[in-house]
Amino acid sequence: MRYKRNRFRRKKSGSPRTMSSGLNFQPGKRGMNLERIKGATAWVCEIILAVAIAAVIVYFMGVRISVVGQSMSSTLENGDTVLVNRFEYKLFQPKPNDIIVFLPNGNEKSHYYIKRVIAVPGDTVQIIDGKVYVNGEPFAEEIEDPYIENGLLAQEPIVVGEDEYFVLGDNRNNSEDSRYANIGNVKKEHIEGKAWLLVSPLDKLGFIK
Repeated sequence: MRYKRNRFRRKKSGSPRTMSSGLNFQPGKRGMNLERIKGATAWVCEIILAVAIAAVIVYFMGVRISVVGQSMSSTLENGDTVLVNRFEYKLFQPKPNDIIVFLPNGNEKSHYYIKRVIAVPGDTVQIIDGKVYVNGEPFAEEIEDPYIENGLLAQEPIVVGEDEYFVLGDNRNNSEDSRYANIGNVKKEHIEGKAWLLVSPLDKLGFIK
């Protein structure tokens, strides 16, 4: 009887150790690893989203163009750097007095031109006695009213076609624009976007009007 009792005690005393070692640790480790994986995945997704948003903003709003020449003086001067809004004209059409950036006739070997929209599709534009008229009315200038010495093509009425825009430089007597046959009306497909922010030189930093 003593032998059997001792044997029974040994089995009983060993049993809790076996149960304890089998229940507690593995599930805890799995739960901890799962939480870490979830946290790391969320962190990676946030980084990817932030990079994607930044890339979209840079593509649509952060394209930098340098002004070449004095044709937009005194609004913009040679060497000024502007940002181009590519997004606006995906939703809306250019309107009078917008300052647009375009490639003349879509020529990718040319530098970008920057001019002010004067007339939009369906308008009739003409320069009479040094003044710009659109649909028979004086154009509502947002710059100091300039006198144009030579109307060139626009001495005769020009009807602006579908998806076309008649543009002039603000420095009207020193600008190669829609008055010239090699430029003509600008097609919508050749417009890069709207010049919206002057970023250099820093002392002129501000929105472009």
